Amino acid sequence: MIKSQVIHPELLGVLAQCGHKTQILIADANYSFVTNSGENAHIVYLNFMKGMLPATTVLSGIQQLINVESANMMAWPQEFDNTIYAEYLDILEDGTPVELLERADFYSAVKSPDTLLVIATGETRRFANILLTVGPVID
Repeated sequence: MIKSQVIHPELLGVLAQCGHKTQILIADANYSFVTNSGENAHIVYLNFMKGMLPATTVLSGIQQLINVESANMMAWPQEFDNTIYAEYLDILEDGTPVELLERADFYSAVKSPDTLLVIATGETRRFANILLTVGPVID
């Protein structure tokens, strides 16, 4: 029996394959999971219904299993109030760098051969996609 809070077998199996510098995308419900993922990406569908599972819940669970070295998000318009950004910062370890990338650059980063896992969530907030870079194991 797994003692972790995260018990999804497929997700655990793919996470076990991730090494330092591997990328993991936690995608919102608006993301085109198949056409905007790299050829090495394994898609895990956790998007049962709108709002289930929220991206913040997924990030909290992933954060328990891996070290996050850095993160990227797609830049949003200045007038847009991106509430999830502050929530992500609260979940990530203090000091984790989060870079905002223009749309085309974000898609290119996700399509990189380094992206091994795309997690489809039911998160309905816009601009909620977050691309994590796996950090080394720290004792």
